[in-house]
Amino acid sequence: MTTAFRRAVSIVGAFLLLVAAMPLGTAAQQPDTTVQSVPPAESATSDNGEKDVPYVPTVKSVVRKMLETADVTADDVVYDLGSGDGRIPIMAAKEFGARGVGIEIDSALVAKARQKAKAAGVADKVEFRQKDFFNVDLSDATVVTLYLWPEINIKLRPKLLRELDPGDRIVSHDFRMGEWDPERTVDAGKGNTGWETVYRWTVPETVPEDLMDISDEPVN
Repeated sequence: MTTAFRRAVSIVGAFLLLVAAMPLGTAAQQPDTTVQSVPPAESATSDNGEKDVPYVPTVKSVVRKMLETADVTADDVVYDLGSGDGRIPIMAAKEFGARGVGIEIDSALVAKARQKAKAAGVADKVEFRQKDFFNVDLSDATVVTLYLWPEINIKLRPKLLRELDPGDRIVSHDFRMGEWDPERTVDAGKGNTGWETVYRWTVPETVPEDLMDISDEPVN
């Protein structure tokens, strides 16, 4: 047996011993190069901890009743405060021809709303802003929609009356605005929480001083 042959046998033997010593399955393992795809709406940061009101979606039939109660037309700019997945501004644009603006503090919901607007073909007529609605200028709105707690509606009332123009409309799903009596109460049919109601107000030419003072109303 030649020296070269002995060296080759030695190398092969060493390799076989090394393989035998490896844990079962190690030799077959390959690096995982799979890229996990996450939809933008789900990967966006959720800020639910900062919300004043938990997100409860309004069924489409009630959304439509809100917009009808507000007499929305193509001349309107509809602001939805706490807009969630954007269904109110999207329907206002798609079915009523209005311009829609959604104000929502949860970034994941804002991302979802933008996706839905694009899918509905109205991305050029609606916008969604990740903001606290107490810090948003509402002077551009002609209609404001709400689905908030009663105490939040009361806290918003002075802002709405101060920033909106006479003749602008406000509609609220299920909850009133404290001592400001609604001019119209509409049966909205069955929704996610049972039989539901829509309330409407119109900003008056002269705002009574007592409506601007919420110090004696339960806002906490």
